[in-house]
Amino acid sequence: MRLHRGTPRQGPGTAEDVRWALEALGVSGEARVLDAGAGSGADTETLAEALPKARIEAVDASPALVAEARARLARFGPRVTVREGDMARVEGPYDLIWCAGALYFLGVTEGLRAWRGALAPGGAVAFSEPVYLTDPPSEAARAFWAGYPAITDLSGLEVRVRAAGYAVEAVRHLGPEAWRGYMDALEGRIGELEASGARPDDPALAAAMAEARAEVAAWRAAPGDIGYALVLARPA
Repeated sequence: MRLHRGTPRQGPGTAEDVRWALEALGVSGEARVLDAGAGSGADTETLAEALPKARIEAVDASPALVAEARARLARFGPRVTVREGDMARVEGPYDLIWCAGALYFLGVTEGLRAWRGALAPGGAVAFSEPVYLTDPPSEAARAFWAGYPAITDLSGLEVRVRAAGYAVEAVRHLGPEAWRGYMDALEGRIGELEASGARPDDPALAAAMAEARAEVAAWRAAPGDIGYALVLARPA
């Protein structure tokens, strides 16, 4: 958390990805929206701007990120709320559950099943998930995702969605443009901490910084081989 403190977002994505999902799903007006695993609130902010009449709830397990999100989203008043909690345990009903790069904590099939009862009739889930872009995957992609054995290609991801009782409505590839801002900010934060001399006084932070530095370097070596899929799905 100390490493990511102050970074604008904690994973790949852009505001345009959020707007694309809202348009594709037809979410508008007084919608009820959950941002699950909201982090510091980057996508919650876009949701609130794009849906000025909606009621939006953001939930995250990290107290530090919840505090950042509350400060970031205070300008929207009571229609946007942020709470600390377990994103697997939500009640709804929601017209949209948005989850950027966090569903893997629950498992795609398991998480979608857990959320089904929290969706309003006609409600949908929009989530982003790592995928291999080629079959077979490149060596660069295998190395980058070595710590995530559940990763598949897009067809394998769609199988997991259907296993949860959902139908895939649309998919958007999140390529280098969605990753660059995240990686640039993460690299900048590492530089700030190194310049401050923070690393030597905290072995855990030093390890996190080294891991993040390696992740950034691996992505920069092969940005075209590493991607997410943004999946729009509804209960079948």
